[in-house]
Amino acid sequence: MSKEKHQEALTFRMLRLSILSLQWREKRDQNKAYEKAEKRMYQEHPSAYFVDDRSSADDLARLQVLDQMLTEVMGGVLPEQADPTIFQRVLDVGCGTGGWLIETARAYPAIPLLVGVDVSSKMVAYAREQAALQHLEERVEFHVMDALRMLEFPDHFFDLVNHRAGVSYLRTWEWPKLLQEYQRVTRSGGIVRISEGEWAPESSSPALTALFDLLLRAFFQAGHSFTPERNGVTSQLERLLQQHGLRRVQRRLISYDYRAGTKEGQRLLEDMTLTFRIIVPFLRKWTRVPDDYEQMYQQALADMQRPDFVARGHLLTVWGTVL
Repeated sequence: MSKEKHQEALTFRMLRLSILSLQWREKRDQNKAYEKAEKRMYQEHPSAYFVDDRSSADDLARLQVLDQMLTEVMGGVLPEQADPTIFQRVLDVGCGTGGWLIETARAYPAIPLLVGVDVSSKMVAYAREQAALQHLEERVEFHVMDALRMLEFPDHFFDLVNHRAGVSYLRTWEWPKLLQEYQRVTRSGGIVRISEGEWAPESSSPALTALFDLLLRAFFQAGHSFTPERNGVTSQLERLLQQHGLRRVQRRLISYDYRAGTKEGQRLLEDMTLTFRIIVPFLRKWTRVPDDYEQMYQQALADMQRPDFVARGHLLTVWGTVL
């Protein structure tokens, strides 16, 4: 293709994307009370999310800690992407408290539109507050939306669709539909990016290992994991993306250590303190919880503060290109 033809094609694409963006914003802004109407109209559907109370303050705190842990372990918000500035429209699915999207907006101020969606209205309200506090509301938007039903955006609208830690709500049979929906809203040549970790890292604490074993059994029984092993989701990610239409699928595996007395170790302690307190109803629903669960829980927290404590695990990011 000649230089003139290439420039002409690029100009046409940018014009088309600008028109799409304008049309979507105009449609959204027709109602000046958009956010209030959204709250009135949207009824949260039953969910397979592993925390029963989606308005839980403990779960909001847990998600904040998890956001920080994942971004630090990964080495940034988009460390494997050669040039994140090429993304003009970014969608974060299951955005929770909005931490990843807000950090992405701060790291790449040239990205003009970043959108987060989550099924929880409380999480979305909190994320909006955080974006406003950092004066990012002109570029960063959050909406209540159930991705397992439909992403309410135009076809081919986003350059990047991001998804982290979906195992908490996503069951094995829901992956195909979700990946098709991700591809529908992503432009040709755009990226679908999935990051999932091992929910049960190896640990020097027998009590924490026992808690993780309970969690693995419950996730498998509930359909969140393809196998009862700790890599029951991460072992399948590449196959899923390839099988469901994404091309040039790539992977980045990260190994990490959490040790007592470090910032990372402290965050893991905070995460486990919250997780194994709020997940008890989920565990009871899907597996047998031992009578000494509380003793096991307290012992795990004590073990994590011992000087010789260590936990080791893996985090996998897989991404592919949309045709």
